[in-house]
Amino acid sequence: MAKTRKQAEEALIVCHLDELLKNADVTLTELSKRVDVSVVNLSLLKNGHAKAIRFTTLRAICHALECDVGDLLTVYRS
Repeated sequence: MAKTRKQAEEALIVCHLDELLKNADVTLTELSKRVDVSVVNLSLLKNGHAKAIRFTTLRAICHALECDVGDLLTVYRS
């Protein structure tokens, strides 16, 4: 069954960047340099305040932290 736009917007997406950084022993500043994304934008993502993420950024983060998208982001549906 297809989801409506409202149902899709109600899904909660949780970012596990903080945990991945700790496991990789990498700082946000170091990741910022590796993926060429500002510390501010990575901080927004890490704290769940980002409204969007580019696929290129997602790919770069996963490459730098040697993880998969599913390790970085989890979708919880209500």
